[in-house]
Amino acid sequence: MVKVTAAEVNELRKKTGAGMMDCKKALVEAEGNMDKAIEILRKKGQKIAEKRADRDSSEGAVIALVNDAANKGVIVSLNCETDFVAKNDSYVAMARQMAAIALGTSSKEEFLAAEFEAGMTVAEKLLEQTGVIGEKIEIGGFETLEAPFVGAYIHGNKIGALTGLSAATDSAAEVGKSVSMQVASMGATTLSYKDFDPAYVASETEARIAVIEKDNIELGRLGKTLKNVPQFISMAQLTDDVLAKAKSDIEAQLASEGKPEQIWDKIVPGKLERFISDNTTLDQEQCLLDQNFIMDEKQNVAEYVSSKGDANVVGFKRVSLA
Repeated sequence: MVKVTAAEVNELRKKTGAGMMDCKKALVEAEGNMDKAIEILRKKGQKIAEKRADRDSSEGAVIALVNDAANKGVIVSLNCETDFVAKNDSYVAMARQMAAIALGTSSKEEFLAAEFEAGMTVAEKLLEQTGVIGEKIEIGGFETLEAPFVGAYIHGNKIGALTGLSAATDSAAEVGKSVSMQVASMGATTLSYKDFDPAYVASETEARIAVIEKDNIELGRLGKTLKNVPQFISMAQLTDDVLAKAKSDIEAQLASEGKPEQIWDKIVPGKLERFISDNTTLDQEQCLLDQNFIMDEKQNVAEYVSSKGDANVVGFKRVSLA
């Protein structure tokens, strides 16, 4: 049997992160050949990966990085099976190293084929670490974003967000981070209600009303307060005619209540605002610019961005472990 020195074992351990005994066994099997030993550990990872292919890798580390020019960002989610592994400093460091590599690529496929270190691609590193750690290790999420200015935010290594702005203004760094926090927190799926397909809005409206009406049957049976059944769910449906009718209905209600006409102008705007709020629930859930700004709910995100200068939000990306 080939004698393996402690120095050789330590060298292999530094290169792969594998345990001392695994490194020693691999070197003995490889008859002292370092490259062959690395390949043995990689094959071990492949076998473990095959065995754990159906495991849930919902833990991990999400890293969002922006390049030095602040015009390109990337989010990478390095997934594993347990929170214990995800919180390990060396695991997070590896995720950061992978994200840095990802900044130089434009697709997940290109990223996986990129060189992680001499003689090893990112994909091969994932297999190797599957063998080293003994858990399913994979890239769960990969997103890139390019714009004149890109801001980023990471929430507890669990959620990463990027925001692209139309210009690198003096306030771009603040706006980019703040809006990225909004993206991370509220999980929008599109920029504005103007992006919605009318057929989708109509279908979603019908489905939501049906759910509320069903809930109200049970609430009524229990003698509880019924939920408001909206007529609409998006600003895309609130045409000038719809808003004019809503205003007219409000004024008619005020008249029936005996409210003096001279004070209507103080009451109508608030009630009309409430009507819009009650009938734009889809926008609040899915449209970034139309959501209430989490740092100041008196304005929406579009109003916040506008207050900070001439830059507009041109895109965003989000990756979450959940």
